[in-house]
Amino acid sequence: MFSLVAASQGQDERCHTRHPTTPHDIGLPLRLPTAAWGEPQVAANDALRQAARCYNMTDQNLVLLRRQYLQLFEPDFISWPPPALLRNDDVQTWLFRHLFDPVRNPVLPPAQYQRLVLDNLVRRIVKATGDRSAVQSRLAALFAKLQDHCKDQPNQSLPSQIEAYITFTCLVSPAAPDTEGDHDDPTITLLERRNRVIGSNFTGFRTWEGCMHLATYLLTAAGQEHIRGKRVLELGAGTGFLSILCGQYLGAEQVLATDGDEQVIEALRENVSLNRPRAQDGSETRLVAGGESPISARMLRWGEELEGTWLQEEFSHERYDVVLGADITYDKDAVVLLAFTIKELLQLQPHLEVIIAGVVRKADSFELFLSECKRYGFIITEVDFAAKLMREQKALFYAAAMPLRILSVRGPAVDGA
Repeated sequence: MFSLVAASQGQDERCHTRHPTTPHDIGLPLRLPTAAWGEPQVAANDALRQAARCYNMTDQNLVLLRRQYLQLFEPDFISWPPPALLRNDDVQTWLFRHLFDPVRNPVLPPAQYQRLVLDNLVRRIVKATGDRSAVQSRLAALFAKLQDHCKDQPNQSLPSQIEAYITFTCLVSPAAPDTEGDHDDPTITLLERRNRVIGSNFTGFRTWEGCMHLATYLLTAAGQEHIRGKRVLELGAGTGFLSILCGQYLGAEQVLATDGDEQVIEALRENVSLNRPRAQDGSETRLVAGGESPISARMLRWGEELEGTWLQEEFSHERYDVVLGADITYDKDAVVLLAFTIKELLQLQPHLEVIIAGVVRKADSFELFLSECKRYGFIITEVDFAAKLMREQKALFYAAAMPLRILSVRGPAVDGA
């Protein structure tokens, strides 16, 4: 039997026991004491139930931290567990294993980012305990190693300046984020080259807010109806996040990712390969029935007639159902070409639904896109899906300060169909 902290010490203190923070993961389940009867037994049971509730809260705190960390969330804005948890040795063990251990985590954030997060974590542990020796030896040793490794790279510390693996947690509804074990999290890992985006026109090397907003919608029960069992074409696919999501988790029959830049397509194909299902020993397993991935990638430039192209040939053999596009309405010149390409697609397959999402960074560009759509007679419907505040997000963390919109676009021939 283990000792329980008095209820009068407050919830944080009631959660601070010497037992594993995640019993299901470490293998030490909670058990009700059986040695005493009567009122002491009732009090012990009540206290233990409180401890169980604290364990559930602990799971949520730690899993949320891990999701933010793997997405390279800014360290200053990470949701840190309360001090009472950080004092717990088992919590520190969990943090090392799930955030920093390369054996358990084959793809980790870059060393510079790990150092930033670990520096913050160590300082919080020391503040919570008043004792630097309370930092677990593996965390302390790794921190010293990272400090030494990064000392000659002072300008490569921010996530926006690093070529890095970024892992996004994709929670498919109706699963409840707060009740899942972190080891069950469905994820997509991308190699993003954010350093190539800064000061350039290469926007396809990172995943933007509009893409994550559309993904969040598609992960809902209503959103999944657009994708499951369907053939999907993505325009301006960039890193390939939406295409991989549709092919890997949303049940799309086939996904064709397109972009107008050869380098982006090459990087996209690498990301598709990176997310192939793998066995526990790291070897690749069979992807889908028949051994082929449902996701392919091709070059497609907007503003050109599609008659006589490879895409017309593709459409003549396969019926596509939905076209996706995220963060592709920010440039005035580009949206005119985009609307023309949508018109060409709808001429080839009039039944198509086109879903366009994005942050309205430039109102004039977005309004021009709407104007072009109306000129072609498209039927535009606004999808009613509000972004949550960042502090309320459990996965796919993105800023929602600027307007985020999702549009469903159809050709006039299918109006009312």
